[in-house]
Amino acid sequence: MIGRIAGTLLEKSPPQLLIDCQGVGYEVDVPMSTFYNLPALGEKVALLTHLAIREDAHVLFGFGSAEERATFRQLIKISGVGSRTALAILSGMSVADLSQAITLQEAGRLTRIPGIGKKTAERLLLELKGKLGADLFTSSAAVAAGDHSGDILNALLALGYSDKEAAIAMKSVPAGTGVSDGIKLALKALSKA
Repeated sequence: MIGRIAGTLLEKSPPQLLIDCQGVGYEVDVPMSTFYNLPALGEKVALLTHLAIREDAHVLFGFGSAEERATFRQLIKISGVGSRTALAILSGMSVADLSQAITLQEAGRLTRIPGIGKKTAERLLLELKGKLGADLFTSSAAVAAGDHSGDILNALLALGYSDKEAAIAMKSVPAGTGVSDGIKLALKALSKA
């Protein structure tokens, strides 16, 4: 119903904003990833929105990117995951990190988010597999390594490198490189960093 809101940012009190649109103030709940990228009070702001209509309230959720909004909409389709939980997930990790956790089936990363238990994390992994996680390997870091990028990335993570370190190392692996050669190149790049 309301797909976008643009106006003057009047108040910021996480996770809620007050945005003035032609004299009408809209309360908008946003994930922390969007909150951190907001302009100063009194500045113009534009957000993509999702309107949740419940029996007791109409709640407007705002997002800084279409990717965030699409992920939010995927999350709230899952049984047992409401809009507040979806907002907490997007506040706890970026869409790229969530996609990677889904692709690698890492429930432990999801349980670090407040309000997400083991059962909810496992449900998220099951329900979002193929819907969200598949996006990981279209990222520029992973595409650079071709068909074996998943195996190379998993090897680096198994060796104890962080997600960021592994992603940076993947950039140095040329397309079409085999798994063993790709791991060697990635490790060489990590040793220089």
